[in-house]
Amino acid sequence: QVHLVESGGGLVQAGGSLRVSCATSGRNISTYVRGWFRQAPGKERHFVGAITWTGDTFYSDSVKGRFALSRDNAKNIHYLQMNSLKPEDTAVYFCTITMDRVHTGTTYYSYESTWDYWGQGTQVTVSS
Repeated sequence: QVHLVESGGGLVQAGGSLRVSCATSGRNISTYVRGWFRQAPGKERHFVGAITWTGDTFYSDSVKGRFALSRDNAKNIHYLQMNSLKPEDTAVYFCTITMDRVHTGTTYYSYESTWDYWGQGTQVTVSS
């Protein structure tokens, strides 16, 4: 079984930065693709970004240039660095893992069905 636990959410002013982390546990997971989604109040969950085990990254257009994904394969932790935050970035942020290392691309990663395991989410609130 794979477990994911997010941390680092909180309240930040517009224009500020925040980093959320996702600690994962399980067998043979170090090479799995890691990702982030977010869900704003009253809205569907949307793809934020993904990172392969070799460090290739994919981002949604809404965060490209402001957010950055990274990962520590030895520690099984992946990170979402969020810069130049806007009030519309307010959401619950979910980390996720997919065991599929064959298919790739922003479109493929944007589907929730691509992902196999999910964390419980961490709240990020950006005040104006």
